[in-house]
Amino acid sequence: MKLTKQRKGVQDKVDKTKFYSITEASALIKDITSLKFNASVDLHVNLGVDPRKADQAVRGTVSLPAGTGKDKKVLVLCTPEKEEEATAAGADFVGLDEYSEKILAGWTDVDVIIATPSVMPKIARLGRILGPRNLMPNPKSGTVTNDVGEAVKEVKKGKIAFKVDKFGIVHSSIGRVSFTPDQIAENAREFLNTLAKMKPVSAKGTYFKSITMASTMSPAIKIDAKQITV
Repeated sequence: MKLTKQRKGVQDKVDKTKFYSITEASALIKDITSLKFNASVDLHVNLGVDPRKADQAVRGTVSLPAGTGKDKKVLVLCTPEKEEEATAAGADFVGLDEYSEKILAGWTDVDVIIATPSVMPKIARLGRILGPRNLMPNPKSGTVTNDVGEAVKEVKKGKIAFKVDKFGIVHSSIGRVSFTPDQIAENAREFLNTLAKMKPVSAKGTYFKSITMASTMSPAIKIDAKQITV
C-alpha cells in the first residue's frame, strides 16, 4: 500500500525501536492524530497470563481520574422501588420487563447495564445477547448491586470495566485525543497500575509482555513496562 505524504509524516514521528515513557507517549499520541473527529485513545496490554485458567482470567474495573471523554448511556434493570434512585443518579433508561423485551428483540443501544441482584434470575435469558457484547451485568465489574445510584454515578464519572481476552490481551479506551497530555497520562497510569495490582499469584514470568498506546487509525506507540509500579 502506498502511503500518503501525511501518513508517512505521521509514521516518521514514531520510533518503532523505542519504548516511550507514559508521559512521552501521551504527548506524542496527540501529535500523530489528525482525524477530524475526537478519536479514542486506547491501551493494548499483552499480559503473561493463561486466560483459560479461572484464576488468571484478569478482569475488573477502574475509575479514570480524567473521565472517559464520552457520555456513557446507562440502563438500570431493577424493580420499581429502585427506579427513582437510578433516575436521580442519572441513568438514561430504567425499568425491567420493557427493556428485557427490547433486548430480546435486538436492542443494545447502551454502554453499560446495571442490575439489582433480585432481578438477575429474570434476566438470565438475556445472557446470549448481552454476553458477547460485554454488557451482561456482573458482580465482578460492580454492575450487579443494590446501590444502583452510586453505581450509575461511578460510570458517569469515568468508571470502566475491562477483561483479558482469549489471547491474554486487555484492550481499553482511556480517553480522547481532545484530552491534555497530562490527562491522558493520568488515566494511563491509573489503568496500568490497577492491572499491576491484579497480577494473579499463579502467573509466572513476565506479567506485562507488551504495552502499546494508539488512537483511532494511528501508529502504535510502545510503552516501557518497567515504569509501571504499585
